[in-house]
Amino acid sequence: MGKPGRVSTFVRSHILFLPALALLLGSVSYGQQTEVSVSGGVSRLQNSSLGYDGSSGTALKLDDGFRLAFRMTLNPYAHFGHEFGYAYSRTGFLTGDGSQASARTAIHQGGYAFLAYATREGSRIRPFAAGGGHFSNFVYPGYSGLSGGGQAKIGVNYGGGVKFRIGEMWMLRVDARQYLTGKPFGYPGVSGALRQNELSIGFGIGL
Repeated sequence: MGKPGRVSTFVRSHILFLPALALLLGSVSYGQQTEVSVSGGVSRLQNSSLGYDGSSGTALKLDDGFRLAFRMTLNPYAHFGHEFGYAYSRTGFLTGDGSQASARTAIHQGGYAFLAYATREGSRIRPFAAGGGHFSNFVYPGYSGLSGGGQAKIGVNYGGGVKFRIGEMWMLRVDARQYLTGKPFGYPGVSGALRQNELSIGFGIGL
């Protein structure tokens, strides 16, 4: 397999800055409800073919895996909110007919989503719809994303979920999201966009 394209300087220097930025925004959001949460679940990929290795002609695609997400949500309005997040997804390269895993790797993702709630702020159960944008840094197997061994692609995300308040500060959340992202590495025969599906459950705290 060929070597990865060079990830942008912006992504390398800011991929871990996003959660800190969200914390800063939360600290200056006078009086509004702020939530911090962590979620775990699955990452299921559709249209995950990357084309084929130009040197060997072997077909390549990305594998399903697990996903760990950290989110900061600001709720300045009764029915609307802003969410910033970082997620780590485990994936791998599949070769041939997709039955053989050649190497494991990761997808680092940072993004934003606008939230529209069906119930008012303070409600015990809050179904919501979400939509926004993100970037995904696809790390080439054997490399580190922070040292330039990845390729960044931008995309859009949409979906929804439900938040369940279980006390004055504590909550549970369930998310179902889809992330539509350009495909990395530029192998011959690549086409279309990658669809990454998240199904997760998480635990959070309201500040």
